[in-house]
Amino acid sequence: LALKRMSVRKDYRGLGIAKALARTALDFAQRSGYRAVVLNTLMLQQEARALYERLGFRRHRRYVLPTAYGRLANCTITTYRYDLPGTP
Repeated sequence: LALKRMSVRKDYRGLGIAKALARTALDFAQRSGYRAVVLNTLMLQQEARALYERLGFRRHRRYVLPTAYGRLANCTITTYRYDLPGTP
């Protein structure tokens, strides 16, 4: 399962909304029989990366965006993975 485009408007951040959304996605994935949840973040998304790590996501890999702009700007993507409990 891939978690895509989760964001909370700036004036609502710090209220636990993103944490609740992520936990809901993890609960859904586990109930649905998925083995893991994977997501990507840009190097600039420091708050999001910190949240994912607090929730138990682990860095899976890092790479430069495979486009001309990505290489020019050294735009690094970090892939995170959360292995769901009770799955092989």
